[in-house]
Amino acid sequence: MGAGHAHKLYRHGHSLVHALPAQCKLAAVFGFVLIVVATPRAAVWAFGLYALLIAAAAAAARIPAGFLLKRLLIEVPFVAFALLMPFVAEGPQIHLIGLDLSRSGLWGAWNILAKGTLGVAASVLLAATTELREFLLGLQRLKMPPLLVQIASFMIRYGDVITDEMRRMRIARLSRGFEARGVRHWGVLAKSAGALFIRSYERGERVHLAMVSRGYTGTMPVIDATTGTRTQWTRAAALPLAALAVCLLGWTL
Repeated sequence: MGAGHAHKLYRHGHSLVHALPAQCKLAAVFGFVLIVVATPRAAVWAFGLYALLIAAAAAAARIPAGFLLKRLLIEVPFVAFALLMPFVAEGPQIHLIGLDLSRSGLWGAWNILAKGTLGVAASVLLAATTELREFLLGLQRLKMPPLLVQIASFMIRYGDVITDEMRRMRIARLSRGFEARGVRHWGVLAKSAGALFIRSYERGERVHLAMVSRGYTGTMPVIDATTGTRTQWTRAAALPLAALAVCLLGWTL
């Protein structure tokens, strides 16, 4: 985890949010999501306040609204599922816009859309302000199981390597005049997938042997043991604490 590894979700900046240690942001987002999930679905106004908190955090991080909204498109499959719930759920019906919809299905769809969107927005904001290397180090500082952190690190590092290998194989096929146009070409694509798997497996073996020859014993060395200051933890806690106040009001009002 010593080298940097940029990702498309990250947006370089010098805001207070970017400067916070990764473990502080991870804990803040995790707490925020738990609080949002614990909020009663009938407290519609509470989710509006949560959205304002996310907007305030994005403004503090200097993340444009367009950047955030564009990356929220990842939840489109869940939106499609939620929109089907009023039509397939059982229970009392309500007549709305010329359709007979399930009342429980409408509440369920709202629950998924509101809480899912807020959770995805918080995650996108975390990814936009935290580099992958810092993200992994943050998990390490939060005492996550070392094996899980290492698996995530290797997956991130060699995901691009495998993708680049796929690109080279595709170029090689195109240079030989091959272009997949139907079912009859699936055999060639299957052989390519098999070859890619074997190459990836062999590469993994070579990497492991190289690590063992350099003294790897199952744990990665800690190269940065920096912990967040009290001020940094306080700044990170502002989001979940404000959300907690909203949640408590949602249960009492």
